[in-house]
Amino acid sequence: MAAGQKRNTALVPGAIRALEQLKQEVASELGIPNYQGYLGDVPARLNGAVGGNMVRRMIAAAEQALIQQTAAAVQAGFQQGLQGQSSAGGTPNPFNVQVPPAQ
Repeated sequence: MAAGQKRNTALVPGAIRALEQLKQEVASELGIPNYQGYLGDVPARLNGAVGGNMVRRMIAAAEQALIQQTAAAVQAGFQQGLQGQSSAGGTPNPFNVQVPPAQ
């Protein structure tokens, strides 16, 4: 590919620094010193290990964010359900289960 035809561009401009920092952290954890600049002399196995661990961390972060978002939505739904039940009077019943009277 000719110079100036780089297609690997970041969609979010601020993400470039964050990805570079993540790359340095992963490389240092794997015991690869000075992982910056020209990497042509670094074996493909090490470069793949760094990239693979970066992807693993990004997937874990995305999963964690999705879990937190879902938990917040469920909690908001329960709160809304409890508020609706308590305004109707009586003991709130979030599961809308008919409780027979005690005999």
